[in-house]
Amino acid sequence: MKVLKFGGSSVGSVSGIQNLSKIAQGCEKPVVVVVSALGGVTDMLIATAVMAARGNETFREGIEKLTIRHHDIIDQVITDRPEELKIQVDKLLGELASIYHGLFLIRDLSPKTQALIVSYGERLSSLIVNRLVPGSVLHDSRIFIKTDRKRHRSMLATELTAELVRKEFAGTEYDGNIHIVPGFISSDAESGEITNLGRGGSDYTASIIAAAMDAEVLEIWTDVDGFMTADPRVIPTAYTINSLSYVEAMELCNFGAKVVYPPTIYPVCVKNIPILVKNTFNPDAPGSVIRSTIDDDCKPIKGISSISGTSLITVTGLSMVGVIGVNRRIFTALADNGISVFMVSQASSENSTSVGVRDEDAAEAVRVLNQEFAKEIGTGAMYPMHAESGLATVAIVGENMKHTPGIAGKLFGALGRSGISVIACAQGASETNISFVVNGESLRKSLNVIHDSFFLSEYKEVNIFLCGVGTVGGMLIEQIHSQQEELMRTHRLKLNVVGIASSKRLLLDRAGIDLADYRGSLDNGMVCSPEILRDEILKMNIFNSVFVDCTASKEIAELYQTFLDHNISVVAANKVAASNSYESYELIKETALKRGVKFLYETNVGAGLPIIGTINDLRSSGDRILRIEAVLSGTLNFIFNAISAETPFSETVRLAKEMGYSEPDPRIDLSGTDVIRKLVILTREGGYHAEQEDVEKRLFVPEDIMNGSIEEFWRRLPELDADFEERRKVLEAEGKRWRFVARMEMGKMSVGLEAVDSRHPFYGLEGSNNIVLLTTERYREYPMLIQGYGAGAAVTAAGVFANIISTANS
Repeated sequence: MKVLKFGGSSVGSVSGIQNLSKIAQGCEKPVVVVVSALGGVTDMLIATAVMAARGNETFREGIEKLTIRHHDIIDQVITDRPEELKIQVDKLLGELASIYHGLFLIRDLSPKTQALIVSYGERLSSLIVNRLVPGSVLHDSRIFIKTDRKRHRSMLATELTAELVRKEFAGTEYDGNIHIVPGFISSDAESGEITNLGRGGSDYTASIIAAAMDAEVLEIWTDVDGFMTADPRVIPTAYTINSLSYVEAMELCNFGAKVVYPPTIYPVCVKNIPILVKNTFNPDAPGSVIRSTIDDDCKPIKGISSISGTSLITVTGLSMVGVIGVNRRIFTALADNGISVFMVSQASSENSTSVGVRDEDAAEAVRVLNQEFAKEIGTGAMYPMHAESGLATVAIVGENMKHTPGIAGKLFGALGRSGISVIACAQGASETNISFVVNGESLRKSLNVIHDSFFLSEYKEVNIFLCGVGTVGGMLIEQIHSQQEELMRTHRLKLNVVGIASSKRLLLDRAGIDLADYRGSLDNGMVCSPEILRDEILKMNIFNSVFVDCTASKEIAELYQTFLDHNISVVAANKVAASNSYESYELIKETALKRGVKFLYETNVGAGLPIIGTINDLRSSGDRILRIEAVLSGTLNFIFNAISAETPFSETVRLAKEMGYSEPDPRIDLSGTDVIRKLVILTREGGYHAEQEDVEKRLFVPEDIMNGSIEEFWRRLPELDADFEERRKVLEAEGKRWRFVARMEMGKMSVGLEAVDSRHPFYGLEGSNNIVLLTTERYREYPMLIQGYGAGAAVTAAGVFANIISTANS
């Protein structure tokens, strides 16, 4: 025999109820089909009852809606004598209307009456399913599902129910019929009054029947493919878990995974009957199977579940230390008042115990505990209770955790690196569940961080906010777009661009921006400013995030500290932050180190050349930087390589701008500002305290030409052509070339235009290339030479891209 349970979503739509019929009829073995009320009907029944009890005459509209809902389903799925079925349905609805009218008159809704009212949901749905499924037999679950009254609650009368179930279904394993049972409904063993098994009780009904009849399998048919590694509404990369143990399923269900009603698991677990969770709307999907032994799984955790709306109540006081019975009093007081505790955390010093309850129970729990410990609070031995609300509880579940050392360390380390504070935590000795409480605003981020860190996701995901869509930023987006699929295929790495900002517009999408047509979408984005950009990024509070700055903006660079403080890594092509005051530079570096995030800026010097990384590697391995000699401006190198009798100085500057080698304002290059910044950055990376004001400058363009508007600069620049041509001829005759050289000797810095001959390593430097000579204690006689493209959007973007990958790998 098989027992199949179909939830409200399965019987609440035309397609769902038709699939139910096909699935039931497709079973080769005798089958019991347990059905819930039509989706949403139980809530409608209760809401209408509340309106009636309050004397609100609109309860009649609720009755009308219930009638229409059931008639609509009948009209769409029943082709054989639908009017006969409507008569049966209307008879039940008539009884219900009378009960509602009575509530309206007496203005009182007792638990007994509410239990009676909600039973109509399943009684109505089972009538419809019985008529829809040919040859099916309808049973009345009130006859064989019995409860006893214990502690003001109706609890299953286990032995009596098992006996009555076996009697009800004796011989059905041979009759070949499909047996329809309304779920959820029960009756009191002594009085016979209608009771119920609680919300989700249809699952429990099915489990009770399966256990009593020693069924081959219990199938739970719902609207999802099975248990998921996490809530797919929060984590799009969550996937179906193929198999779980009873313990794992119970832990996930208790912590918010609403796939199976938690009490469902125990009856079948005792009989070792597997539970198969399937999707009514996708019956070909394999689903999730729950059994005592599961397939080998190398992943340490099986899934993540959570409960939002958590309140944490702390019972604390010096009188608790070493006193036996305090916790008994806490839990007895709460239990006697019907307050459920789903998490407990106690300090080893015994002077405080924190309990997790739902937000709606918090005020009552505080009142109850203050009353219980009123004497101790009055004498000062204990502090008054307080509740911290607006929290969320997260649980990671998996039986493999007990075989894998370091799970807790990895969990809390991952949360800490993402700036998520753990308020309380609990872990049992069985090691199948680690639960912790966080601020409710951090729930989404927490779930994503854990899912990613424990490799439950198919891909490691990095979320990118990119600022600046000029030559470098635009090229970077093209490179990311072209490599996204390749990185997913070869590195299981998903680069998700969730934000793109220009100087005027901001585009945000948590699911990821389509990079194929981002400019059109950006034009329609929200108005942007540095303050708006900062606030919107922090508001998204997204996990594994990287802010990428492809601007030259001082205002954007000033946002780095805030981003790092919120555990957002920063990758910068912008040189402002790393060359700003040494105090600011050091604070940013220290913050990144303290927060466990990255501040990378390799392209600040040498575009895509590995200069900063090499210096850091040398120093990390114990070497000391003694001297740096470099041509650091690809723009200036291009200008002085291109200058000739046919191409005057002013024209080479214009060419550098047009070819994308120079800054948007070439005066930054010509003034030596760009090289000074780069030299300061390299000197700092070399281990020296350096400020821009410390650099000795020997410049080649008069200040009066550099001042004023950009238009005036372009107009006056040709005034220098004649002088440069005269000097160029002299250099040519001497076999020399100009190079704008940056030098650092034991912390002393200078920049200036120099003439070098053919014996100098800088002489043959072509195009816009950069070159760096590093003299260190190890590389003293023969300095290390790094040479290559030092300018251009493509190589700079590639360097930024490499930093993003480095951040992802960390």
